[in-house]
Amino acid sequence: MSRQASDITEPRQRDADRSQLAILAAASGEFAEHGLGGARMDRIAERAGVDKRLIYYYFKNKDSLFLAALEEAYRGIREAEQELHLTDLPPEAAIRRLTEFTWNYYLAHPEFLTLLNSENLHRGRHLEQSRNAREMNSPLVQTLGEILERGRIAGVFRGGIDPVQLYISIAGLSYFYLSNNHTLSAIFGRDLMLPKARSERLSHICDVILGYVLRD
Repeated sequence: MSRQASDITEPRQRDADRSQLAILAAASGEFAEHGLGGARMDRIAERAGVDKRLIYYYFKNKDSLFLAALEEAYRGIREAEQELHLTDLPPEAAIRRLTEFTWNYYLAHPEFLTLLNSENLHRGRHLEQSRNAREMNSPLVQTLGEILERGRIAGVFRGGIDPVQLYISIAGLSYFYLSNNHTLSAIFGRDLMLPKARSERLSHICDVILGYVLRD
């Protein structure tokens, strides 16, 4: 490719990348608010500031766009987890940091939870097709397994802990509380999203998780 052609192609590619990112951001908001069934491509196009035909050009259809939004959501949390540098920490501190991070990330990104809720309504049929999602999650499982093994060798953690089960517990203890805070607040007669209640919940989650992994 000539230099002149390259000079033309690069700005076009940057424009295309920006358009796709804008579409994904708009789609994430739309799907989070309305679910897959209620989302409308017209509204996504308006949010993104693009012609609706451009969405179909890049993403083919609404289901493909929904999957792309899910993958982008997982990419966001996995990249943020990498910034924790968990392997540089002592095992107990690493587990605590991951647990605290998960809670705080869910609080800061409620759209992540609502996207997962929507996909669960569809029995995970989009993520089942996603090789990218599985590849993005594998490093976390490997890192968690390494931390658990370091803790076992050091005599800090008990052995035989499945890193996948442990992560599901870390995520689940935060996810259920936050996804169901309205119904839980109603039936128990307390506002579970007050700052004091949130702080108490995070302390409880850390106690439960560390109480499970630490040796007696």
